[in-house]
Amino acid sequence: MPTSVILAESERPAPLNVGGFMITVLASDAHTGSTEFFHQRGEEGKGPGPHFHPWDETFYVLEGELHCGVDGTDTIATPGTLVHVPGGSTHWFRFGKGGGAILAVTSAGNAARMFTDFDKGITWESPDRAQLIALAASHGQMIVPAQES
Repeated sequence: MPTSVILAESERPAPLNVGGFMITVLASDAHTGSTEFFHQRGEEGKGPGPHFHPWDETFYVLEGELHCGVDGTDTIATPGTLVHVPGGSTHWFRFGKGGGAILAVTSAGNAARMFTDFDKGITWESPDRAQLIALAASHGQMIVPAQES
């Protein structure tokens, strides 16, 4: 039987810097046994490029605009909008004008561990793209190659 989890703000780790946006792990799978919860805040233009992973991911927009795409369908999500991304779906997002904040929830996976590794300086903006791709792949995330214009 799953156990309940109550984590006070004082029990949370410091926010992680993942490619210029900040991710606070509210609860990892180590706490819940499955679902992970994150608060993500970013400046305008910050966010991950196209990628996919085996776990589901859901975003709930708290502040600002979230420009995002899932499997080729692009949208601008505003506060109160929920975006669900099934595992295996190619997706991306960028915080809109003035920045923003979202609550993100993932199904069983290892997003918290991956974000912790990304915080060590390997980001979407890293000049060493091969290192970024290898690190993401080690956590089950695949980065979609950039499209030529």
